[in-house]
Amino acid sequence: MAMEKDEAHPDDETINTPKKSNKNLYLIIGIIVLALAGGVVAYLLFAGGKDGTHESKKENKQDVKTALIALDSFVLNLAEQGRFLKVTMQFELVDAANQQLVTDKMPQLRDAIITLMSSKSVESVSSPEGKLQLKDELLLRANQTMGKELFKNLYFTEFVMQ
Repeated sequence: MAMEKDEAHPDDETINTPKKSNKNLYLIIGIIVLALAGGVVAYLLFAGGKDGTHESKKENKQDVKTALIALDSFVLNLAEQGRFLKVTMQFELVDAANQQLVTDKMPQLRDAIITLMSSKSVESVSSPEGKLQLKDELLLRANQTMGKELFKNLYFTEFVMQ
């Protein structure tokens, strides 16, 4: 009988061991979930900006009104002889208060656009990527012409090549 008790005793330990490891596994998973949740909460609190600046930026963006300025159509010779481009565009201003400044410098803006676009080839502006690159170059040139960042975006409203 002494042997039977010894044999029964090791079996009891193996039966109880999986239950203890399941409890430990659940405890570890719970700690990991809580740590992740705490990390997410901390990120949301601190990544938004210190001292509530994130909220004030949103409010400032809502207060500033943007405006679109339509330019007259351009009919340009492209770099290749006999190839033409007719394009109409609108610039989106960062702040509508700058409309008068843009109107005053319209001849310089149109000159910068004509100079840039007439140096382009058909191949460089015919693909979608080429049009995006042209937009970026036009925005950069327009802001340089104005002397500061006045334009936020550029929209082609007509784009015809011949």
